[in-house]
Amino acid sequence: MKNEKFLYKSVSKKDNDYIIWMGFPGIYSFGMSSLGYLWMYKAVDECEEFNAERIFSDTLNTVYSAENVNAFGFSFSFDMDFLEIFSMLEKYHIPLKSVDRDGNYPLIFSGGPVVTANPLPYKDFFDFFIIGDGEDININVLKICKNNKDKPKDEILRILSEIEGIYVPKYSKRVKKATKKLTECIYTPIISENAFFKDTFIIEMCRGCTNRCGFCLAAYLNLPLRSVPHDSLMNAIKLGLENTNKIAFLGAEVSAHPKFHDVCKYISELIKSGKNIDMNFSSLRVDAISPDVIETLKLSGQKSLTLAIEAGSDRLRKVINKNLSEKQIYDAVKIVKDNGLKGIKFYGMLGIPTETDDDIAAIIELAKKIKSENKFLDISFGFSSFVPKPHTPFQWFGREDTKSLENKSKFLQKELHKLGVQATVSSIKWDYWQAVLSRGDERLNNFVFEVYKQGGKLGAFKSAAKKLGLNTDSFAYDTYNFEEKLPWDFIEISPGKDFLINENKRLMSYSGL
Repeated sequence: MKNEKFLYKSVSKKDNDYIIWMGFPGIYSFGMSSLGYLWMYKAVDECEEFNAERIFSDTLNTVYSAENVNAFGFSFSFDMDFLEIFSMLEKYHIPLKSVDRDGNYPLIFSGGPVVTANPLPYKDFFDFFIIGDGEDININVLKICKNNKDKPKDEILRILSEIEGIYVPKYSKRVKKATKKLTECIYTPIISENAFFKDTFIIEMCRGCTNRCGFCLAAYLNLPLRSVPHDSLMNAIKLGLENTNKIAFLGAEVSAHPKFHDVCKYISELIKSGKNIDMNFSSLRVDAISPDVIETLKLSGQKSLTLAIEAGSDRLRKVINKNLSEKQIYDAVKIVKDNGLKGIKFYGMLGIPTETDDDIAAIIELAKKIKSENKFLDISFGFSSFVPKPHTPFQWFGREDTKSLENKSKFLQKELHKLGVQATVSSIKWDYWQAVLSRGDERLNNFVFEVYKQGGKLGAFKSAAKKLGLNTDSFAYDTYNFEEKLPWDFIEISPGKDFLINENKRLMSYSGL
């Protein structure tokens, strides 16, 4: 494609006829800013056994015809991605349900955090799923598919069901999540000026998070914390800066990398020597804020940063395992101000289990004090609402009801506005449907199919549930007991259910309720 710079060499295909479409359920610009998607494409493109093509929701012309494609894989990172995936399948005249696809159609599969956590709401639509880190097993799976391409579809799927990290709905009873050893640095292999993050070289510094917030799927799906070896990291940084001046570091907890401050120092020294570098971090912990980090951000042209504090009170932060005191928040704000940044956006969450009116009031008081003591800082807040996720200590908790959360949302926005603090809140109604999909089971297959047929807008979800007589409130609102068998228990993810139960009990011991 135009305006793309490849940072690797595509291997000659030697007239190979096994064709793989790598699907991204979104437009080109978003897909070209997705590190995981691009890295998986690179791995396939570097194999002489396959002809690989990137397919986006706005792809107009394809190199290969759909009838000649052998496998069509999708990145599945967000709950609502199923809508775009279904649309893309229909676009190429591929039946949505696996049972309706014979050997004349490509094998349809997906991977990513949504289906790693719980593939059951979508099991009728995919032939198989990659559960966990796909970098190491994806190529092996595709080689098996190629080597057995002349066999019946069911036979190929039976063979795949025996591979660790592969869930085949027709055959698999249990599946163990695949976990990659982060011995290499994963980075943007194709830089595009038409990407959402234009001409940006993204580097994964680490995977996982030591903090393990009780609600956080990203933390628990990616245990244990793994950091990229320093030499590999530095080589990637140098490669990136040879090809662009925009560099971003990705990770749930980038500051946990043992060489984090060394990287900041390295970037700072390059900028001071005259090199133009635009650098950013995906996220920073409040207790990782230090003068050297802020100096690096400022030197690279950043004017603000986002800090996740989740809750307004020390008590509620302890409940979610965010061991962060109010003093640490104030100290971080002071460092930001003293070192010349212009703004801070705080990220919080509404409806956290055990949340009370006092916790909401604490957010307002926190904002009031920060604003009054830092009049020239641009202070804003962004909120989402709690969505229970599988494989986390909070997977047993139901959501607070929609009306109550909407009232909290309006109240917070009104009170923060009085302080001159802007506040945005994610759609409470959309978050409700996320919770339904997150904790759903096989009963949701017909539901998501009906939602798609009705257009996929917010009203389609409620209408589909009513048409099918499905009580979606039970998925979103019910609090489960520890003895209950959960739909996703068949997926083996370390550290396991017993650990999550103990962690739930430990965190609830801080609730004081």
